[in-house]
Amino acid sequence: MSEDLVTEVADVTEESIAEPGQATDPVGALTADLQRLQAEYANYKKRVERDRSLAHELAISSVLIELLPVLDDIERAQLHGELTGGFKAVADQIATTTERIGLTKYGQEGDLFDPQIHEALLHDTSADVTTSTATKILQPGYKFKDRILRPARVGVTDPEETPATE
Repeated sequence: MSEDLVTEVADVTEESIAEPGQATDPVGALTADLQRLQAEYANYKKRVERDRSLAHELAISSVLIELLPVLDDIERAQLHGELTGGFKAVADQIATTTERIGLTKYGQEGDLFDPQIHEALLHDTSADVTTSTATKILQPGYKFKDRILRPARVGVTDPEETPATE
């Protein structure tokens, strides 16, 4: 009786694998199934690796965002000459570590104003500039890889509008 059941299952499997209008080829069907499963597994591995990489970058980004106020305080202390001795060594080590991880600071006076990476807090006009320019850096911006962690907060100077002559 069990042999009849095995034969019946084999017949049903062959019928379900075969597409309508084609001869049943169990080896070809199983090979196609195996190839399909291998492709699905390869896609799954790629997706998991991509998700793992993204999660890793997001975790690093969140830690770096929390460190930004500390970096700002270190920079202010350095500007006021209060960063000496052991504190200077620690500040240098923090700066080196964050740069090695991939944190980059941006925003220089004279940069062209780009609303994608700058946040305008002050606005002025002047005949000295020909395009919108970041003329005062109130707070530097930081990015990790291609992701902006904090836009540079700047004062923007636009060119003066010349009155139209009629």
